[in-house]
Amino acid sequence: MNTEIVKIMKPQELNVILGQSHFIKTVEDLHEAAVTSVPGIKFGLAFCEASGKRLIRYSGNDEEMIDLAKSNAKAIGAGHSFIIFMKDAFPINLLNAVKNVPEVCRIFCATANSVEVIVGETDQGRGILGVIDGANPLGIEDDEGKKWRSAFLRKIGYKL
Repeated sequence: MNTEIVKIMKPQELNVILGQSHFIKTVEDLHEAAVTSVPGIKFGLAFCEASGKRLIRYSGNDEEMIDLAKSNAKAIGAGHSFIIFMKDAFPINLLNAVKNVPEVCRIFCATANSVEVIVGETDQGRGILGVIDGANPLGIEDDEGKKWRSAFLRKIGYKL
């Protein structure tokens, strides 16, 4: 088996969800999950079909996000993987809806961080082995860090 590191290419502020699914119906179901879960979401998604015509299937409502999804799906090239890029929304707004799509098998990451995808390749094809999401910790949270975290979550409206 050969391994490769594929860097997800995206503007720093955009969020991404990377996962694995099992059926071509994924594209339409993920699209429906996005638009029904997050009013006003701008997104693009792509799915790597693993059998049949083996195409990169895609959908979305924002051309920039769709283009990012298609180009990153092509770079990863792992069968039955999907990638969703979003703006005007955060993964926390969409993640449970994505997990509840019947075809979704697993989520590798949901983040705005830089991401590297570890891809394995055999004679049969390519698969995602895991991801590197962001950077290493630099220390342990102290009391000041706890106060900052609490204030930040309230500032962005995720806690009362």
